[in-house]
Amino acid sequence: MLCFTAIGHFKFSKGMQLMIPKIFPYRKALVLITGMMEIVAGIALLFPSLRYVTGIFLIVFFLLILPANIHAAIRKVDYQKNSFNGKGLGYLWFRVPFQIFLILWVWYFSVWPF
Repeated sequence: MLCFTAIGHFKFSKGMQLMIPKIFPYRKALVLITGMMEIVAGIALLFPSLRYVTGIFLIVFFLLILPANIHAAIRKVDYQKNSFNGKGLGYLWFRVPFQIFLILWVWYFSVWPF
């Protein structure tokens, strides 16, 4: 899943930059770096010796990107079309529970058993 979602960081990088508040410099670099981080983390999960540390990293990562998703929903960002004509706050009804699910999933399969 992480490697799949990382593709969006490269394919829709201009639109994803709209998700990041303007107070942050180097938004394009942030989008590309987070995409690379998702790929590396997705691969690292395949190695038992890296799974625990990667799990902790991903939980923190998911918590840190949640404000960007909330910001994007408030601004109605459609990152695929690089516009402000997205679903808006209704998107959060899907995104926030999904983000919580991902955090719990990572915790259960990567952190808790160790």
